[in-house]
Amino acid sequence: MRNLTYFVGMSLDGYIAAPDGDISSYQASDDFWAWLAASYPETLPAHARPHFGVAADAPNVHFDTLIMGRGTYEPALQVGITSPYPHVKQYIVSTTLGKIDDPAVELVESDPVGLVQRLKKEDGMDIWLAGGGKFAAQLIDEIDELVIKSYPVVLGDGVKAFADNFRPTQFELVKRENFDNGTQVSWFRRRV
Repeated sequence: MRNLTYFVGMSLDGYIAAPDGDISSYQASDDFWAWLAASYPETLPAHARPHFGVAADAPNVHFDTLIMGRGTYEPALQVGITSPYPHVKQYIVSTTLGKIDDPAVELVESDPVGLVQRLKKEDGMDIWLAGGGKFAAQLIDEIDELVIKSYPVVLGDGVKAFADNFRPTQFELVKRENFDNGTQVSWFRRRV
């Protein structure tokens, strides 16, 4: 069975973005970017891949499916990109978006839990949950793994990694990698 992995960047105080959705406060070192391009190339949007030396046809390493909420998808739309990750199957979960003018992206207007449960039963690589915080909170019971890119910055306010759903859920640390500027990547698996 496929896993649902919340692969997400966040501040030291648990925010995935500033209140306006900006992520420019998250600074990472060159060794981190090289690691990301080699280890998780599918998490780089198509327009950014050449900048990191990742070929358009580079094979996916962990994920072949992506789900995200409207807030995570919206920045791509604002610059005219309807399919930011054409190298994976993309699902956008939103009750307010209306429609997506791209056959490579599927809009899901209801039952995100049912979507994840169906995707987990299909053949393929793992499923990448890209965000946002309210969406991740809705799916907490389905998340099998957390891969947290922790940037050495405190925001003080912003979009929480898990928002509006108090549900203590136990995970255990599996592995951690450190990078030059203090960025860390930590892998957690759901405690059973």
